[in-house]
Amino acid sequence: MKLNSKTKQGQKGAAAIEYALLASLIALAIIVAVTAMSGQLSTVFDKVRTALGG
Repeated sequence: MKLNSKTKQGQKGAAAIEYALLASLIALAIIVAVTAMSGQLSTVFDKVRTALGG
């Protein structure tokens, strides 16, 4: 019984680590995408400001 209980706890711990890794990879992908888009967004705003005479 104790061995079965420890195995289940180990599986839960492994699943938690896998979810944490997955969440961190998704967060990293979002950060990279936002960083890449920020330069393009800045360019768009500069063009709008220039077009408005600012």
